[in-house]
Amino acid sequence: MVTGGEGGLGRAMRARLEREGYEVESLDLTNGFDVTDPAAWENVGSVDLACLNAGILTAERDVRELSVEDYRKAVAVNVDGVVFGVLRLARVMERGSIVATASLAGLVGMPLDPVYSLTKHALVGFVRSVAPQLAPVTINAICPGIADTPMLDMHDQRARFAEAGFPLLRPEEVAEAMWRAATSERTGECWFVQPGREPAPFRFAGVPGPRVGDEPVGRPPI
Repeated sequence: MVTGGEGGLGRAMRARLEREGYEVESLDLTNGFDVTDPAAWENVGSVDLACLNAGILTAERDVRELSVEDYRKAVAVNVDGVVFGVLRLARVMERGSIVATASLAGLVGMPLDPVYSLTKHALVGFVRSVAPQLAPVTINAICPGIADTPMLDMHDQRARFAEAGFPLLRPEEVAEAMWRAATSERTGECWFVQPGREPAPFRFAGVPGPRVGDEPVGRPPI
């Protein structure tokens, strides 16, 4: 199953899975599936592999001009569309793999679209936190850099990247990273995907723990 399966990344993911012999269902707004509708998810059954890939850029990227409606739409598609999917799949899958499409904007700041970055940071935190609860189902995120998809045309960005000579990811490269994350047998990882580099799990820096006097304290009892 691939959400956003009719977009650039979604089509590449479907093709990659079909090469492995999967029968792939595309869940996309263009064919009547709204990832932001909890009722729509109630009709989804168990799958071997789910790619929660649907996502959008923020319609207005200047926060001084951003409307509440545009903010809520971005959060609904990018965050709710994954969370609702996981809530349903957690109830119907006994094994298998879930891969959520986050973004490099979920690992670093993205001043050009702060709300998009907010939503992708949310996915990174959610995937890392929910993974232990879903076992033996695995869940990982992929965090691609800038990919050559129709999303680039929304804000006339394609020419700027071409002029700067900045390399773009091919959708097939992102689909390959999805496959590696799905078949890694690990869970709760967030794979960076960048042009010219092998995709791999991002290594998060540790956070300093508390101290009592001069003695460090271990993890909290939760």
